[in-house]
Amino acid sequence: MVPTRNRRLVLRRRPTGRIAPDTFGVETEPIGPLADGEALVEVAWLGIDATQRTWLNPASTYIDSVGVGEVMRGAGVGRVVASRDPGLAEGQWVYGTLGWQEYAVARGEGLFGVNPVPPGVDPRHMLSVFGVSGLTAYIGIERVLRVTEDDVVLVTAAAGSVGSLAGQIAKLRGARVIGTAGSASKVDWVRDVAGFDCVDYHDDVGKALGAFAPDGVTAVFDNVGGPLLETALDHLALHARIALCGSVSSGYTASGYGRGPANYMQLAFRRARMEGFIFLDHVADFPAAFGDLAGWVGAGRLRWAEDVVDGLDAAPAALQGLFDGTNLGKRLVRVGAGAGPGPLRRTSRDVPHQDAVPRV
Repeated sequence: MVPTRNRRLVLRRRPTGRIAPDTFGVETEPIGPLADGEALVEVAWLGIDATQRTWLNPASTYIDSVGVGEVMRGAGVGRVVASRDPGLAEGQWVYGTLGWQEYAVARGEGLFGVNPVPPGVDPRHMLSVFGVSGLTAYIGIERVLRVTEDDVVLVTAAAGSVGSLAGQIAKLRGARVIGTAGSASKVDWVRDVAGFDCVDYHDDVGKALGAFAPDGVTAVFDNVGGPLLETALDHLALHARIALCGSVSSGYTASGYGRGPANYMQLAFRRARMEGFIFLDHVADFPAAFGDLAGWVGAGRLRWAEDVVDGLDAAPAALQGLFDGTNLGKRLVRVGAGAGPGPLRRTSRDVPHQDAVPRV
């Protein structure tokens, strides 16, 4: 039976700091008849990404903010339960911008529409290794930093969904890689599972970098900003490159996204380059990215962790948790009508073979 009601989370108040219980509200709305070219998708999984916090602030960044009263934007995967789109059959798994809700009306394809999940691919992997996390890691390492076997690479937030993949991709390209993470257990996971060196950022990162790279790091993939970025700038090799992916140390609150490093002149002294990037600017590179990622996954050469929470209502806390350091790897929300937040389950993926290469 086709569902007639949709439960969704909408933005009620823009948070000035932490996401609070009154930031989002729950609404139940009727599901109207589908128009030609539309499909109704039952949302199964949501991907939680730090950048979503920036969409709650009043000022737009690389994408418009979510409006007050609007359903929270977010990537998801789900199954088509009704369709008037000949390209989306009932039962088809799809991925795209589905939002924080139980059902989404799919309209069109492309970056902000929905696309079929390729055969042979676990649907939720479209939210991690084949989604925002994997594409961002790939573009940063391959296109912005252009890492080679001659590089010594620093990756901050190396136990996160992006950093863990970025470090592994750099290593696959032959580089020596060191990461930073926020706890002993995360450091152990990076070393033992992701397979590259790591240091707890609460320790003396400068001393660790001095020992690991006495001639300086040649490439930095930065997800954190703040003091860690300043430490990286103090340990650059000549002509080093820095890719600015994120600044999660700022909390991405309405007060700003962090201040510029006090020692930015190290860029001049070391004749280095620092460049910000957004993976959406590299759509032309997606086929190559998907091809390489699928090959590495199929060969068992990429590993990642998943943090799973249950229930749509758990999504706001799951997002705030990224800034509290409670996640390891990709945070996912398993959506289920009436499901409570449930316990956090942390798993390291033994990646299965993938027979298909995703395409946009």
